[in-house]
Amino acid sequence: MSELGRRGVHASGIGIPALYLLGMVDWPQVRLLLVGLSVAVSALEFVRLVLGYEWPLFDTLAREYERENVAGYALYAYSQTAVAFVFGPAVALPAMLMLIVGDPVSGYLGSNDAGTAKQAGVLAVMFLVCFALAAPFTTAIASLPVGLAAAAVGAAGATLADGVTPVVAGYVVDDNASIPPAAALGIALTLVVTGTGLPVALGG
Repeated sequence: MSELGRRGVHASGIGIPALYLLGMVDWPQVRLLLVGLSVAVSALEFVRLVLGYEWPLFDTLAREYERENVAGYALYAYSQTAVAFVFGPAVALPAMLMLIVGDPVSGYLGSNDAGTAKQAGVLAVMFLVCFALAAPFTTAIASLPVGLAAAAVGAAGATLADGVTPVVAGYVVDDNASIPPAAALGIALTLVVTGTGLPVALGG
């Protein structure tokens, strides 16, 4: 039940990208909404980690390694905020959707302990889902071959971040933090290397 709950929290993040895609907010407003979300989760984590109050849902949804560290839901907000400020919507949105949609799909199919990799079949599904999420955005700003290549490289970055959960100096690198930047960097670097241009990748 806890894993289904975590997937539900992930999927609920579709709201902010949906507002932009439906034309209800512009990109600067998306950034402001994400800042607000980051401030809110920071307050929740301050109360939990510094003041020692355990939120009722935390026991149900948190993994063991999150109990003494910043929790995944906060990293989820921070990583999306970061890519939204560094990159334009054509790069940031697919990177965000890979976390919001791709990660829950992958997590439903199979999980992995820190320091281990997910099964090859799960990684393949994660890649295909992320590629499908990215391709409409990347092919809209570049030629078809370049757009597909950018989507593939971004999806590969997200899949690697999702599939392997490294432990660095005793700290688990949560995929909530690593999927959006890995995906966005892959897309942006492909666009730059192929001559589509840095302004496209960074424009907002």
